[in-house]
Parts: sequence; structure tokens; C-alpha cells
Amino acid sequence: MAEQRWSVSRRNFLHGTVAAGVVAAGAVTGVPAKAAPPGRRVAVLGGGVAGLTAAHELAERGFEVTVYEARALGGKARSIPVAGTGRDGRPDLPGEHGFRFFPGFYRNLPDTMRRIPLHGNADGVWNNLIAVPEARFSRRGGDDISLALPGSGLPVTTADAVRETLTASITTTSRMPPEEAAYFANRLLVFNSSCQARRFGQWEHTSWRDFVQGHRRSREFRAIVARTLTSIMVAAKEDLASTRTIGSMGEQFLGNPLGIGNDGGLDRVLNNATNTAWIDPWVAHLRGLGVRFELGARVTELVVRDRRIGAARVTGVGEVEADYFVVAMPVEHARTLWSADVLELAPQYAAMDRLHVDWMNGMQLYFLTPLRISRGHAAYVDSPWSLTSISQNQLWTRKLATFGDGSVADCLSVDISDWHTPGVRYGKPAVECTHEEIFREVWAQLSEHLNDREQLLRPADLHSWFLDPGITWQGGRNANADPLLINTAGSWDHRPEPHGPIENLFLAGDYVRTDVDLATMEGANESARTAVNALLDVAGSAAPRCELFRLSRTPGLEPLRVLDADRYAKGLPNLFDVPL
Repeated sequence: MAEQRWSVSRRNFLHGTVAAGVVAAGAVTGVPAKAAPPGRRVAVLGGGVAGLTAAHELAERGFEVTVYEARALGGKARSIPVAGTGRDGRPDLPGEHGFRFFPGFYRNLPDTMRRIPLHGNADGVWNNLIAVPEARFSRRGGDDISLALPGSGLPVTTADAVRETLTASITTTSRMPPEEAAYFANRLLVFNSSCQARRFGQWEHTSWRDFVQGHRRSREFRAIVARTLTSIMVAAKEDLASTRTIGSMGEQFLGNPLGIGNDGGLDRVLNNATNTAWIDPWVAHLRGLGVRFELGARVTELVVRDRRIGAARVTGVGEVEADYFVVAMPVEHARTLWSADVLELAPQYAAMDRLHVDWMNGMQLYFLTPLRISRGHAAYVDSPWSLTSISQNQLWTRKLATFGDGSVADCLSVDISDWHTPGVRYGKPAVECTHEEIFREVWAQLSEHLNDREQLLRPADLHSWFLDPGITWQGGRNANADPLLINTAGSWDHRPEPHGPIENLFLAGDYVRTDVDLATMEGANESARTAVNALLDVAGSAAPRCELFRLSRTPGLEPLRVLDADRYAKGLPNLFDVPL
């Protein structure tokens, strides 16, 4: 296998490289930047999706915003150039933490994207979202299923219609026996007809595996329902994730083809590398709004003064003073800021230590010829590492031949969702494999699925590969700089509100309580909107509040949810929650 391996060392960004902000804008126009009035200075600590969203909403409302980011703007969503691969004026090959996925039920994030202008796009970078027409479910040693993704407006409004439609769909797209498909359809109906009180009181504290009784069902049932719909599709663990969260995600996916609360196609991706299609225009727009950026700025401490946050200590910057502080860092970093002084004022933040993080990182395989795997995402149902992928060149307006050395014709971006199960080649989990072993193990698992009927992956076609640089080999085991929040049953009680008892401190991130309640870009965006609204309240601002889009429910089932509210109050099970 004549491949090359590209790796990127962690680079420290020069302090102030991107801190153009208002000063740069003033230099262009010849007008000096004006300081914001007292009480309008905001320090946003973190430059991922949550931090950029908070900066966007605040800058539009006249606040003076500075974003402090330790590594790179865009966080986990950003593109990562594969250093040293560009030739003859072409940029480096685009790598990434993992492929981007924008379900049609996302509405908060698309609203922000519509407000990021891009020349030639009537709706800004939102126009760079495209719906993919199919998904592939690949089996090892068996026939794969290419599923055409449904349109919208299906007339499914009654309980019986929902159950029959789901049963037929599940039976058609899997090898699940009809009776098990009917059982699963009924479980979905139980959840969809559950009232809000039952969702929080019962299903929040029930794992998805227990809800669907996965340990009592067939191997096919466990592969599709307990595993594919959790670890592969929504980066969760079936034995840990709450039924409320997984059920709500299923409810949204099912609602999309029914035309309920959707912003677009069921499965959408960007039409170019993430930075090109979204992050770079976003940062440029924020600069135009006066936002300042400090890169290489790692927040190490929050300083409490007079029962408020008086300053943040930032590496390379010093003490940062502001009127308001928005902590928009991932949970594993945010909770390191909760000193004894902070916890004395906000003791509830200590519960964040109980939130669970795990690994979901990606690698890119670059090919010399186009791939013929799927016109959308592919899920490798039997892969020990819970692999999913998408081939990108077919979807991008700027083709991969314009990157690197000009010979790359396609990129298979692969997400590794399970880092703890032994693989098929080395018998080791990914966390214990060297980077070379991770590549060869991923190749082996993909080949088992894609080359069992025809050869879709050929070693001679491989140009190179690239592993997320957040994964580093340290002392015989990998470390991960970018773990992912993993939903667990009962974790709602440990998730903080965006604003607590410290008047000028606000939290934004996918670990904050949100309606979507899952580690997603949508959750990060929604949490930032909620944090900004709380900040506006504290500031006494007359500016309009950020619009918040909520998850949708099937209207035809609302009478059943009303009935269920009465049954739950009386201690009775859901009407459809009967043994089958």
C-alpha cells in the first residue's frame, strides 16, 4: 500500500495575529475605532461555534466584544490544513476533526448562517448547505442498503399511521424480523406520545438500551436500534444515553420527512471545506461588526471580586477586565475554571464534574481516483469502531484537485465513534493504537464492509491519510485534546443553566441546558443565544432578544400527549407502553 501519512504538530499561534477587530476596520476606513460605552464590554472565552455565536449576537446589539481562543477559531467545526501538502500555489489539503452534518431539524444554527453574508449567496453561507440524496448502511459479508432519503409532506398524522409507516420503513431498510420492527415502531410511538413531564421524570432517567430492551433482542436489532442509532448516528452510547435525548433526536429525524419543523433536507452537508464555506466568512463578518480576536490566548483563571468576575487571567495576554464574561469553552476546560471562590458563589457548577466526555475523532483518506461508495453518508454497521464516512469531492464546488499537489481526486472523511472496542486487525482499541495502526485498522474495517461484494477501496488508489491532530501518542497510549460530551441518563440534573448566581458570568456550550440536549453545533449555537438573552436582561438592554427555535412535535399526536399527562400524574404507564 503506497500511501503517505501526513501529520501536523501543534502550533502556537502568534499572540494577536487575528486581533484586527475595530482597529483594523478603522485603519481601512480612516476612522478611529470608538470604545464602547461603560457596561458594554464583553469577554468571550472560547472561539468555537458557541463563542462565535455569542460574539455575533452581541456585536449586532452594539456590545464591544473580544474573543479569546487558545488554538483556532471554529473549534471542533473548523477545517485543519494538512501542513506541507500544498504545491505550486495550491493550498494545503483540507483535513478536519470530523465531517460536518447539519440535520434538517437544526434551526438555530441555520438562522445564524443566513446572517453571515457571502458574495453571490442570497441567504449567506446558509446557501452553502446542500441536501444529500441517500445514505448507505454497509454490512460485513452481506448486502448493503442504499436508502433514498425521503422528501417532505407525508400524510402521517395518526398513531396507527405512524406505527405502520415506521414498521414498514424499518423492515425494508434492515434485516430485522417484522415482529421486532413492529416492536421498535411501538417503542418510538411510546416516546412520541409521552408528555413532557414523563420525558423528564421517567425517560430522562432510563437508558436507551433499557427502553428498547436491546439486551433481549436479536443481534440485528441490537446492531441497528441500540448501536447504529446511538454511537454511529448521534455520538452517544446506548447503555448510557438517556431515552429522553435519543428519543427526541429520533422524533426530529422522523418529523423531517413529515415537513414538521424542518429547515431543509433530512441530511445536509457543506459544499466546501468548512473554513471556506462557513468559518472564514463568519470571522470576516464578525470583524466587520467590530469583534476583536485574540488567538493563542488560553484562559487559566477567573478572578472573583465583590461577588462578581473581576477579570480573567489569559496566557499571553494577562488579566482581562470586562463588564461581562461568557465562558464558551468545552466542558472539560470550562470546569477547570471553577475555583473555590467561584464555587462559593455558584456551588451548582460543581455538578459539571459528573458530565461525561468520550472520544469521537476523524481521519481523512485521500484518493487518486473518485470513490463510488454513496451519494451521502455511509454507516458501517458491523464495524467495531463504529465508523461512518462521506466522500467529499462529489459534493464540493471547489474540487480537491485544486488543493495539495493537484493529484487528489477524492477524500473519504471517516469518523471513529468507538475508541474502546478491539479492532479486527490488531485486536486493540483505537486508544491503544499508534497512528499508523489506527489508519491500517480503519482501512481493514472499511474493506470488510465495502470490498465484500466488489472492490470499492483499492490500495493503489490511496494518496495519503491524515488523523485529527487532537489525537497524540503519549507513552504507549493516545491522548485526546478534543473529547466530546456524551449524554448519560440523568445528566440533565448536572448541566448548568446559561446564567447562574454570578451576575456577570454566562455559560455557552453544548454542555449547557438546551432544548436539543446533545453535543452538537446546534446545541452550542442555541446555548449562546440563551446566554446572550440572559446578558441582555442583566444589562437592562432594550435590544431585541435572540430568537430561539425549539424542537418540534408531531401535531397529530398532541391529544395523546395530553392524555399521557393525566396518566403520568396518576402513576400510570403510557397508553402504548404494553408488552409485545
